[in-house]
Amino acid sequence: MCGIVGYIGDRNAQEILTGGLRRLEYRGYDSAGIVTTNDAGKATRLRAKGKVAELDEKVLAHKKTDHVGIGHTRWATHGVPSERNAHPHRVGAIYLVHNGIIENYRDIKELLTTKGYAFNSDTDTEVLTALVDLFYKTQSTKNLLAAVSEALQMAVGAYGIAVLAADSPEELVVARKGSPLVIGVSEGEVYVASDPSALVGHTDQVIYLKDGEIATCRREGVELYDIATNVVEKVVEKLELDLQAIQKKGFDHFLLKEIYEQPDTLRSTLSGRVQLEGMYAKLGGLNMSDKELSEVEHVLVVGCGTAYYAGQLASYYIEQCSDKVTVQVAIASELRYRSFNLPKNTVALVVSQSGETADTHACLRELQKRGIRCLGIVNAVGSTIAREVDGGVYVHVGAEISVASTKAFTSQVAAMLLFGLVVAQAKGAGKQEIGAYLQELDALPDEITRIIEEHAEEMKQLAKTYASYEHALFMGRDTMFPVALEGALKLKEISYIQAEGYAAGELKHGPIALVDDRFFEVALVADNLLYEKSMSNLIEINARGGHTIVLTDSDKPIDAEAVVRISTKLKLLSPLLFNVLLQLFAYHMAVERGNDVDQPRNLAKSVTVE
Repeated sequence: MCGIVGYIGDRNAQEILTGGLRRLEYRGYDSAGIVTTNDAGKATRLRAKGKVAELDEKVLAHKKTDHVGIGHTRWATHGVPSERNAHPHRVGAIYLVHNGIIENYRDIKELLTTKGYAFNSDTDTEVLTALVDLFYKTQSTKNLLAAVSEALQMAVGAYGIAVLAADSPEELVVARKGSPLVIGVSEGEVYVASDPSALVGHTDQVIYLKDGEIATCRREGVELYDIATNVVEKVVEKLELDLQAIQKKGFDHFLLKEIYEQPDTLRSTLSGRVQLEGMYAKLGGLNMSDKELSEVEHVLVVGCGTAYYAGQLASYYIEQCSDKVTVQVAIASELRYRSFNLPKNTVALVVSQSGETADTHACLRELQKRGIRCLGIVNAVGSTIAREVDGGVYVHVGAEISVASTKAFTSQVAAMLLFGLVVAQAKGAGKQEIGAYLQELDALPDEITRIIEEHAEEMKQLAKTYASYEHALFMGRDTMFPVALEGALKLKEISYIQAEGYAAGELKHGPIALVDDRFFEVALVADNLLYEKSMSNLIEINARGGHTIVLTDSDKPIDAEAVVRISTKLKLLSPLLFNVLLQLFAYHMAVERGNDVDQPRNLAKSVTVE
């Protein structure tokens, strides 16, 4: 959730660190800080509540030429957002930045108090810093690696940390368990980051730390160890991310850019996987034979937030592809604590844009303990989930910088549908049975382009009309129901309007009591066999004075305050077009209300703690 950067080399560390933190602003945070040291061991620590811009002002007032340092953007867990709770924390000679939560910090704090330690913050991180200091200063050789190792063997919880000792300015020590860290290597310098985007433009040679690994970083290179400081073989990989992917390219916000990118990113997801000549779907990386695919009887989809809603929409399609497969969609934060049972021949689809979502990762490990084959639907190459699954599908949407996910949703649904088609093929489905899905997948990117071009201004004007409301109800039937849920989530995430999504058939079972002048309603109406049922819901809302926006692909007369009509040749996948319009609507609502669109309050891009 928070951001970590580190540097050791011959360049100005303050500039490298603050530049890296600006790259990580999209992850969500409420304070920032850096510490750098010179060759004589004099440290300069600067911290600020608020944005990196506040920190920049302090850096300008305290410019240094130091070549070693660590930095952090904090998303508050223990203690309110404030300068004293901001990282890096210092105890003695030790400076430490930390993503994650140390669950037994209270017990450690009691122990340290008996040894004379006093604490200046409310954080678990300061406690961990003091623990490292305890082991560091009691060693005759002051071995930072050994001190970090001993401290982490006492700590319970999740962490990604970077540590420096002011009196040992020739090295950084970093470690991870449950919270990502990547090390960038170049000639005579080493970079550290919690997200590869902070390394772009500096180096494309990286080492992804695995859980339970510690590394020492010096100008001359990196050494990898396990938690007990046994040497581990390091693997240097090429970073597949370029500078353009993390720039706005003329758009006012990353969110708008990413909405408009969906045709291209979807083509990347589908490339080589939709074979119209021969009419079949192809997925490499599943690590499953046709026989194993043919034996799949149950699919469990696990995700959080947008990934969960993507799974819900995909579940309709997977069931439609084959009547021999049942699908269950579970919220990861709930499933991980349930005493659940799964039928024979279950395959789990583990869905996470970042590949680091803590609850989803915990579900993956629990499922694997039970012998369930787990396939990842992941965007971030080299992420924890991508490395630990038994196989999977990269969605290839590139960097998604805005906290609110957009392009990942579309490609996650497409990737899971492709999996459903591959299973159906293995079970004997013919070209005619799966052909309609393949043709619509192939047509979908161009349809998204057209829909955006035709309706972008219309959604902007709608936002101007409804931006003063504080409450909204979204509703849809069948495949429109998950889109209603996702549309409500997008609106609440960035506009801060209290918005709820419902299956339209549930309207009379409670939600209709909310219809009044404080609310507006968004009805998603598909021109299909449930059209008349949806019209009945609309009539019920109108009879109670509702303020309804209808999105529909029907040309039939509809009575509503506003009607957005889309024309599309898609029938099966049209809900994804409706979803793109709801993304635009949420974006313009947030802009109209003057909100921070890309970094909405209280949220973080990658949720690596519970």
